[in-house]
Amino acid sequence: MTLPIQAPPSQSVSQFISAGVSALRMKQWIKNLLLFAALIFALKFNDLGLALKAFAGFFTFCMLSSAGYLYNDSRDREADAKHPRKCKRPIASGRLPLRAAYFEMALLLLLGFGVAWFISPMFLLVSALYLCTTLSYTFYFKHHVILDVMFISAGFLWRAAAGAVAIDVIISPWLLTCTAFLTLFIGFNKRRSELGLMAGKGNATRKNLMYYTPELLVEFQAITTSGTVISYALYTVLGSPTQWLLLTLPHVLYGIFRYIFLVNNLDEGEEPADTLLRDMPLLATVVLYGVTVVGILSVTSIGQ
Repeated sequence: MTLPIQAPPSQSVSQFISAGVSALRMKQWIKNLLLFAALIFALKFNDLGLALKAFAGFFTFCMLSSAGYLYNDSRDREADAKHPRKCKRPIASGRLPLRAAYFEMALLLLLGFGVAWFISPMFLLVSALYLCTTLSYTFYFKHHVILDVMFISAGFLWRAAAGAVAIDVIISPWLLTCTAFLTLFIGFNKRRSELGLMAGKGNATRKNLMYYTPELLVEFQAITTSGTVISYALYTVLGSPTQWLLLTLPHVLYGIFRYIFLVNNLDEGEEPADTLLRDMPLLATVVLYGVTVVGILSVTSIGQ
């Protein structure tokens, strides 16, 4: 029997709309801010036309990422229903019918790809490759140890590349290197948090968690932490528009150390976007980092 698009009899229209909005996971849109990295570090943030293109690219990836979340939640609704936190998601809880979720997903894809084509055919291609990466993760790689985190990282690499393609600048290898190490760091810490949450409960909803151990994830955490710090430090000295960006290294160090503290001591990190928005010291560090970078690059560009 097909499920109706209209709201179930047990909830009002406003509750049905609220469920549809909640299913977008708008908090996760913070990840798409990475598309502005190329605009900022290429010293193009004073160009209004390019800034508008970057915002259009951000909008595109928000639509596509939300479509991916809807599809992922639709596939995992039974497993999510057994999870202590994910059971509250609109699809897993039954507040958003499957047919409505698929309709919403199709609408988001149409809107996202439409804006992507308007930006440029190349940006449309990168957007499609990003979506293919996220879908391959959903279909297959999310169940394979190590590759699961690597494919999450690949999604962020497409975001970074898309930001450069949107404004038609050369993609910096430093941007990709720093992005790769940082997202691997966040990904393996996410697995560590999930492993801690499921410990002793016997109801892990992610099959590959049985292959991760705390000792293994500590090793991965150490490797990716070192890679993140070293690659960013080298970028500020060897690859950035100005070596004054070395002044932002303390922000990066504190942010990484704070994140490790939250994961290890406070069982945070299962949802990185929520962790960032909840922890004021971490959020303040990220905001201060952004302001410092823009300030340094603004002064540098004026002096050139």
